[in-house]
Amino acid sequence: MTNMANKAQGLGLAFMTKIAGSDIIDQLKLRKFIEKSLYQGSKVGFKTLSKTQKVFQSKQHATHNNVTQQRLANQQKSLFDLNLSEEQHMLVDSMDQFATEVLYPLAHDADHQETFPQQLHQYARDLGLNDYALPEAYGGVASEKNILSNVLIAEHLARGDFSLAAAMLCNSSVINAITRWGTLAIQSTYLTAFAEQTDLQASFAVQENTAAFNPYQLKTSAISKQGQFYLSGEKTLVLLGETADLFIVSAMFNQHPEVFVVERHTSIGVKKSPAMGLKATETVTLQFNQTPAQRLGDDDFNYTAFVDLGNLIWCAMAVGCATAVKNYCIEYANQRIAFGEPISHRQSVAFMIADMAIEIEAMRMLVLNAASLAEAGQDFHREAYLARLLCVEKSMKIGTDGVQVLGGHGFTKEHPVERWYRDLRATGILHSGLHG
Repeated sequence: MTNMANKAQGLGLAFMTKIAGSDIIDQLKLRKFIEKSLYQGSKVGFKTLSKTQKVFQSKQHATHNNVTQQRLANQQKSLFDLNLSEEQHMLVDSMDQFATEVLYPLAHDADHQETFPQQLHQYARDLGLNDYALPEAYGGVASEKNILSNVLIAEHLARGDFSLAAAMLCNSSVINAITRWGTLAIQSTYLTAFAEQTDLQASFAVQENTAAFNPYQLKTSAISKQGQFYLSGEKTLVLLGETADLFIVSAMFNQHPEVFVVERHTSIGVKKSPAMGLKATETVTLQFNQTPAQRLGDDDFNYTAFVDLGNLIWCAMAVGCATAVKNYCIEYANQRIAFGEPISHRQSVAFMIADMAIEIEAMRMLVLNAASLAEAGQDFHREAYLARLLCVEKSMKIGTDGVQVLGGHGFTKEHPVERWYRDLRATGILHSGLHG
């Protein structure tokens, strides 16, 4: 128990210390927050450690009544608890502040120019997103299971902007996929590269340009020749695909879907494929022509779990973006005066925003439930499927209602809801492509 408490405290403080040493903290005026978090984290950690040691020592002399009380206390702790831990609260607060102060101000121009702001690559490094995904053995601070925290990061970054959050998460998502599914050889090669080369960029190539795309029925195929895999086919809507150095690609192999690691190669053709939304992610189409590849996992690789975890990240971002829509509509409705009073006084507007809040909470509950089951190592396919169904339907409805609340203003680029409306529709289009 003492070792576990020490390890948990060490991981959390190591991550916060890494962030505290970067220049971006002063730029974003997060210095006081981080220092307070470090102080609170160490204080709580030592309190927890002290209590754990006291409980352990008292057990040696426990009476029958004390044993009974301890069992009741343990049963109470095992009850279903939706509260975030103190470390998760600190993580959420820092991501919220970054989303508000950095992502949101950059989002309009990034969408209009259809380019990803280059400074965000450095911000992602300074925030430690890669370090949080990398295992300790490779210089990171990731715990063995961090799916729930990855979902929380995705949700709260998306409150600043859906597209920019998706692009920022590409690298850490690839690291998560390699850490969770990669063979020892794959992990040794690429996790080391991510740890040593801070400018390394990676992305996913899983989507295909087919009607009602099914991630289990792929046109991209893989063949094996003398122990080397080669891919042929086309992938579309690849985030940051023109500049990425490494790709996680899905393809059919022996009539089954598999996942491969592909380095940038001259055999890969690139053409721009701008979409209705996600404009800031610089989406492209990649054409593979006998491109060398490496199989990501072993024979026991779980492709279904791979797809489900990817879908959960898109769902989490939908929750975050829908929350931004709701908050913006509340502010607008309270300030917009019509017929001598704020439009929020009208029941039709108030009920529409109330429905948004209800649906967002339902979406969040399903996503967190699926993520918690996945983190516990339990089967979560049903829960992930239900979460995706609800998030696809409700996020698009919330986007539509957001435009409706703003009326004619909602149809213009003067307000961000039209951008969020376009981005939210990606939740129902893209399968996997990010990874928690």
